[in-house]
Amino acid sequence: MELRHLRYFVAVAEDCHFGRAAARLHVTQSTLSTQVKALEREVGGPVFVRTSRRVELTEAGELLLVEARRTLAQADRALDVARQSVRGETGAVRIGFSGIAVLEGILSTDLHRFHQAHPRVELHVTELPPAAQVQGLRDGTLDIGYSPDNGLRDVDDLVRGRGVRTTLSIAVHHDHPLAAAASVVPTDLESESLVVYAADEDDRTVLDRLGTEQRARVHRVTGTLGALALASAGVGVAVVPAATERIGLPEIVYRPLRDMAADVEVVRLSRPDELAGPVRAFVSSWDRPARVAQS
Repeated sequence: MELRHLRYFVAVAEDCHFGRAAARLHVTQSTLSTQVKALEREVGGPVFVRTSRRVELTEAGELLLVEARRTLAQADRALDVARQSVRGETGAVRIGFSGIAVLEGILSTDLHRFHQAHPRVELHVTELPPAAQVQGLRDGTLDIGYSPDNGLRDVDDLVRGRGVRTTLSIAVHHDHPLAAAASVVPTDLESESLVVYAADEDDRTVLDRLGTEQRARVHRVTGTLGALALASAGVGVAVVPAATERIGLPEIVYRPLRDMAADVEVVRLSRPDELAGPVRAFVSSWDRPARVAQS
């Protein structure tokens, strides 16, 4: 039995006439009669009583009509749900992010814009270091990533969307000598214990950006709050994105880090040739110009 058999049967049952039902279905009357007979062979008996003037349902036909309408309604619903997903109207988007994406506003701006346009799509967000975001995108447990570029390596298999740039600052305990400075340059940090953001123990990207032969002790962390916790404890000088200054802690003082070799960029990550409708809709929303971070 095919769905078209049920659709033809319901049309005849509602019109009580093969000719009118055929016209409504845009098929010939002979085609409609053939399909109904095929359905009756499946049922094992007649579903209509045919007279010269009228077509009436048999008892089996009455029972079949109830179930046929229910089946067709469910089939139409299934098709509609699938179409909505392809259009990005329903479904879910799983997003991994680094804390700086929230502080810079790029993540919240993208989420708000997408939610306004696609309110029925579920948004799942998880704070993860860059390496975990990349792995999640590759193994399919994540759909989108928001990561600082200083934590990314070997991601040519992913799409890097433009994000926002930010400068770096230091965070120190309020009684640290550098807290009295108006600003800090990399050479001021040569003898300091540093707290830096790193994807793993071998990641030297932050240190490389300092442009110095840094020989001091280095504490590597995978999150903004971890860096601030160590800085507030006086363990070291935390090198953080400038937007981190929006996190006000009583023991912490922020100072701008000048004369850096390069700024930090928060980039958007996605998979090439994405098939999921909601994810494609989320990525397409990035076409609007991104806000430029103010240092």
